[in-house]
Amino acid sequence: MKTVEHQSQVYVDGPVGEEPQIPDKDTKAMMGTEDTPGGKASSDSQDSKSSVFHNIKFFVLCHSLLQLSQLMISGYLKSSISTVEKRFGLSSQTSGLLAAFNEVGNTTLIVFVSYFGSRVHRPRLIGCGAILVALAGLLMTLPHFISEPYRYDHTSSGDMSQDFEASLCLPTTLVPAPASTSSNCSSHMEANHLTMVGIMFMAQILLGVGGVPIQPFGISYIDDFAHSNNSPLYLGILFAVTLMGPALAFGLGGIMLRLYVDINRMPEGGISITPKDPRWVGAWWLGFLIAAGAVALAAIPYFFFPKEMPKEKRELHFRRRILTVVSKDEDSPSEQSPEEPPEKQGLAQIEPNLTVIQFIKVFPRVLLRTVRHPIFLLVVLSQVCVSCSVAGIATFLSKFLERQFSITASYANMLIGYLSIPSAIMGIVVGGVLVKCLHLSPLRCSALCLLGTLFCLLFNLPLFFLGCPTHQIAGITHQPDSQPGLELFPGCMESCSCPSDDFNPVCDPSTHVEYLTPCHAGCTNQVVHEALGKSQVFYANCSCMMRSGLVQAGSCDSTCSHLVLPFILLMSLGGVMASLSHTPSFMLILRGVKKEDKALAVGIQFMLLRVLAWMPSPVIHGSAIDTTCVHWAWNCGRRAVCRYYDNDLLRNRFIGLQFFFKTGSLACFVLILAILRQQDKEERTKVACSGLQKQLLVSLPEKKPEESRV
Repeated sequence: MKTVEHQSQVYVDGPVGEEPQIPDKDTKAMMGTEDTPGGKASSDSQDSKSSVFHNIKFFVLCHSLLQLSQLMISGYLKSSISTVEKRFGLSSQTSGLLAAFNEVGNTTLIVFVSYFGSRVHRPRLIGCGAILVALAGLLMTLPHFISEPYRYDHTSSGDMSQDFEASLCLPTTLVPAPASTSSNCSSHMEANHLTMVGIMFMAQILLGVGGVPIQPFGISYIDDFAHSNNSPLYLGILFAVTLMGPALAFGLGGIMLRLYVDINRMPEGGISITPKDPRWVGAWWLGFLIAAGAVALAAIPYFFFPKEMPKEKRELHFRRRILTVVSKDEDSPSEQSPEEPPEKQGLAQIEPNLTVIQFIKVFPRVLLRTVRHPIFLLVVLSQVCVSCSVAGIATFLSKFLERQFSITASYANMLIGYLSIPSAIMGIVVGGVLVKCLHLSPLRCSALCLLGTLFCLLFNLPLFFLGCPTHQIAGITHQPDSQPGLELFPGCMESCSCPSDDFNPVCDPSTHVEYLTPCHAGCTNQVVHEALGKSQVFYANCSCMMRSGLVQAGSCDSTCSHLVLPFILLMSLGGVMASLSHTPSFMLILRGVKKEDKALAVGIQFMLLRVLAWMPSPVIHGSAIDTTCVHWAWNCGRRAVCRYYDNDLLRNRFIGLQFFFKTGSLACFVLILAILRQQDKEERTKVACSGLQKQLLVSLPEKKPEESRV
């Protein structure tokens, strides 16, 4: 059985059995490191053997830490997406667009990675990109410092006690005309809102621009100078450590969102809401400061790595393994397509001599040639489907858990950071280890991807039935053909003048019915209890409630919040199965192209993933979530944040999108497996035919004398 390691050694290092040597002249020209007169390159490499910056293992460590820190910034935005929506009045579609907007700057420039990849100092360019990422993280915090303090009850411009009194049921004659909405919607406030949102979108663009060189250059740098048999393990470690970035981001979000948003400028009277209150906004900005500092520190070592380093000569093994010499007839032709002449199989000969204009002209032809390769195209399409699912989960899973199971944003982030993401890390590590230890061929890699995706679908199927129904909300979840607001308790709030844009929910514990405000519940009195330095607000004399007594402010507790643990466990098991295919599918691409085309293939791959998956998927998921909203908040005549969702519809559409994308990935892996099997049969037929021809050629001269005598 042919192995991935053996194939890559034949391709990268030359004949089987030879130790990897310094790259040949064409390879050096491709990387921009041709030997200079006097042997300067070789002497420099010999003098720097003792330097830690000439060790590919140290580069893998540094790059893992950098990508971990980079994804902490983008992951932290996703962990606090529902908080940002409440703070700035955004819909899920807008927040999804914000989360995906970093891909705009990334996609715009990533095409040129394949051009500059062989000309620039890759480690230094990675360091410069990391500095831009750190600046983007700092820019994300700017809206907090230049905006006014957050007011969770905005019906009055006075102090907190007046805010609470504005939510009570007061006679119509004692309440001024409801002109608060129009009076508060000044041009200055609208311009201020657009400025805050615009700054965050600019920060996302800068984040995408800074991340352009980090992953493609890092992967190609590792694969160029690591031993070919160690490359799968290094990439598996890189991806696994990188995934710890979102895990730390969600864990950091779980801690930061417990703190009040204006912790640096608390009101004099303090606050009277807790993280369980639906109006609570946590310190979403604080995590960006921490993540930006981590990226800035991780960028420092890259300015000391060389442009090229000596090729790693030893394979990582507990004991030395002697490679079996295999006949060249059994070598896989996947690295070089036999149908195409050598000059058409890459840009190694022409790329170093191209100008930017020439490269732009030739790139579409190279792109079409690359994507016409069936295995490359199908692997990328399967990764697009998986990335669409991952992008939707990463952006909105925290919000989905909050709304579906009525839990706090902090608890939802903890579940994702401590269960869901570590399970994906474990799956990626296991996938990389299986590729290396079992020496999986491309055919077996595709089979592993197929099985992992199939089991992922099986684990995700029960998620359609794990969730909480929407509890009753007076005036919103009403019966058909009934007047909204009066079908549950007719006449109980006729004497009240309740503001339409207020939101201060209270719950009737006896009937488990929730009201938008104490006014909608007919409450006329407010009681504040002080205990342990914290104030709790209660309401009394509520005419719409079945029993009299004090009613605590806040939404109704869910009766099925305990189902969140089985839900996240099943989703985590599905994540383990799906992430098994990550490293094998990546190796199908890296081992399916020429060494000189790796940077180009990786650049095209990441460009397609961003254009087809990471950019549209958050917007698609956000739009689907918005269609399940049953009550919107309005701000200055525009639709702002959604306050209540139809939980059953939300669950079916969110999980349905995941099921749809994973089914598409499964179909792609089925086609890949079928094509590789067909290619394997054709190779065996060719080997058998060539062996038969050799036998005939050997036996033919022996028969000629007998035939002549006859």
